[in-house]
Amino acid sequence: MNRMVKTRELFECNTEYLKPLFDSYEYPWEILPNIKDYILALIEEGIEGYTLLKENVLIGENVKIYPTAVIEGPTIIGSGTEIRPGAFLRGSVITGENCVIGNSSELKNCVLLEKVQVPHYNYVGDSVLGNRAHMGAGSICSNLKSDGKPVVIKGETNYETGLRKIGAILADGADIGCGCVLNPGTVIGKNTSVYPLNALRGVFPADSIVKSPENIVLRR
Repeated sequence: MNRMVKTRELFECNTEYLKPLFDSYEYPWEILPNIKDYILALIEEGIEGYTLLKENVLIGENVKIYPTAVIEGPTIIGSGTEIRPGAFLRGSVITGENCVIGNSSELKNCVLLEKVQVPHYNYVGDSVLGNRAHMGAGSICSNLKSDGKPVVIKGETNYETGLRKIGAILADGADIGCGCVLNPGTVIGKNTSVYPLNALRGVFPADSIVKSPENIVLRR
């Protein structure tokens, strides 16, 4: 099983305002320290068809925001995205088009590509979620080790990131079951599904079904 971790292996970015970000870094966790400055530069430059909702919050066309959602800048919300009641965007959040940020979900310092769904009681911090990635109800991206030390990505080789906070990296089409905990630095491969109620750490291969950390099968 090939446990891929490079940005180009995990994501196909066709969102024009996100392509420079994804093309600039070999590994997706290298994106995380640069999200805020990238958003501020985009807001200053402007994106065609996007308007300022308030200071440092830029939104596309046909964005639906429920009254009880809270959005702090700098943030960019892609066209067609829905932000449901009680959602809390704490800043340094950027999404592609047609995403769902759901009831009581909390996001900070993260990038979502297109058609990402974090629809029910999710936490997404210091993470990158690929096209059509989906997180089941109550699943979270844990972004801080209990000892506070820098996160190591543990795959076929270990990658010393030097970053104290990394959540999860979900490749295009990744589907996380309800109630899962993705421990700091977890990478889920393309089109891989994770059964509910798993606690995962490490790098998981593409085109697989993760029944448990010890029981991974390739899709047939």
